[in-house]
Amino acid sequence: MAAERTLAMATCTAPVNIAVIKYWGKRDTDLILPINSSLSVTLHQDQLRTTTTAAASRDFTEDRLWLNGKEADVGHPRVQACLREVRRLARKRRGGGEDAAVLSLSYKIHIASENNFPTAAGLASSAAGYACLVSALARLYGLEEELSEVARRGSGSACRSMFGGFVQWQRGERPDGTDSLALQVAPETHWPELRVLILVVSGEKKPVGSTAGMQTSVETSPLLKHRAEVVVPERLAQMMQHIQERDFEGFGQLAMRDSNQFHATCLDTFPPIFYLTDVSRHIIALAHRYNAHHGHTKVAYTFDAGPNAV
Repeated sequence: MAAERTLAMATCTAPVNIAVIKYWGKRDTDLILPINSSLSVTLHQDQLRTTTTAAASRDFTEDRLWLNGKEADVGHPRVQACLREVRRLARKRRGGGEDAAVLSLSYKIHIASENNFPTAAGLASSAAGYACLVSALARLYGLEEELSEVARRGSGSACRSMFGGFVQWQRGERPDGTDSLALQVAPETHWPELRVLILVVSGEKKPVGSTAGMQTSVETSPLLKHRAEVVVPERLAQMMQHIQERDFEGFGQLAMRDSNQFHATCLDTFPPIFYLTDVSRHIIALAHRYNAHHGHTKVAYTFDAGPNAV
């Protein structure tokens, strides 16, 4: 009989993704189900990535988590949701039994995660972070199935960081969230001449976190409701067409319009949320002046829930 494994480790890296058709607002806060579908571009890991190592050992007495070198709360509901789901899938895969040669599911876990870019500053650190956490745990337990649904339980946009290229997060219809998944629309090789600049206006933690901000928007913004039900479905179809045709004019203009409307819903929230700063607005004005000078769209911007321009 094989000896029981007493220590196992797995390390993964995961990319940041930037939405060009934005997700803002949940219809179920526990399962993290969005009020609308969204579409993103996954960025190259050379510049922006999360690296996570997960270790399980018979000798560990409790689950522990470190983020950027400092111990963090492993009891956070979203971290626990990811741990619980990955362990559930591992148990299911083993048919409920424990093979002694396989890592024991009763072992406690230590997780160390590090971002090589500002955290909680509107640069999608939670997307990369939870995608990386789920990937590292899956590797630790030998899971190979589709895991975007599990990553979504940590952070909605994390499901999009499970794929490269251009990715759609489908809103889904089922109340249990089993059809709210990410799908690759086009691979990273599809549009090689596309370049991304990230202008870090501020690396500070933003004043209103995304989770709190979007729930206030859902409760108070009529514009957000209109956006989710009327505007986004049409824009998603248009954006997918622009990507398929590698039409930067259409892609860029729609990305800018969608970013502007997302920030308009933040302004329409009560009390209003201001993610953009004066520097952010100067960047927007500069992009429009540059395009006007050239007579067509040569650059485009999008801002997530923060002041930093992409």
